[in-house]
Amino acid sequence: MPFAGGPIGSGRDLLGPFFDPSGEDDITFRDAESEHLYRGFLDQLDTRGLGRLTVPLVCTFGLSVHTVATAANWSVHRDVRDAYTPGFLRSEHFGDLVRATAGGALAFYDRAVALGLRTLALLPPQRVPGMADPQVFFAAQDVLHEELRARGIETVDLRAHVTAADGLQRAPFCEPDDTIHGSLAFGRLIVAALLDRGL
Repeated sequence: MPFAGGPIGSGRDLLGPFFDPSGEDDITFRDAESEHLYRGFLDQLDTRGLGRLTVPLVCTFGLSVHTVATAANWSVHRDVRDAYTPGFLRSEHFGDLVRATAGGALAFYDRAVALGLRTLALLPPQRVPGMADPQVFFAAQDVLHEELRARGIETVDLRAHVTAADGLQRAPFCEPDDTIHGSLAFGRLIVAALLDRGL
């Protein structure tokens, strides 16, 4: 499967503002190393700007949901019983907080859509490390998934194929000795899903 691209930065660094629009059809990454990698990927495609891509864009920006769900950031919203107010995780206020946290990534998708790119976003492995709140993880993921779909972004959602009854990723699809990433078997399912979409 021919492609150009690869990791361009840590997921947690691609949530808040991480790029600026450049000209009519491009962006500039604020981090120098990310910008260098991005230009190299464009060179592989003999392309000079994001808006000039002639192939689909596959992206995971904004979907480091475990970072959004960092438990310490949400403790202020818990009551004396260490529980969330009923309805909080489905409230507009919660959604606003999630959208603000991932605002840079959502702005990137807005830019991609404005440039007419076919964009596919990969939902993350359903893995919640110890530093994250599982309730927030799943609720925030729902908010971000809805935001992407509302923008016309195609989402690759493998949850029905890789999770157990508790909603967490089953062991065969988890990277061993790693609390966040999926395994090679998970990656193969992603590639198969992309091929099914005509990539």
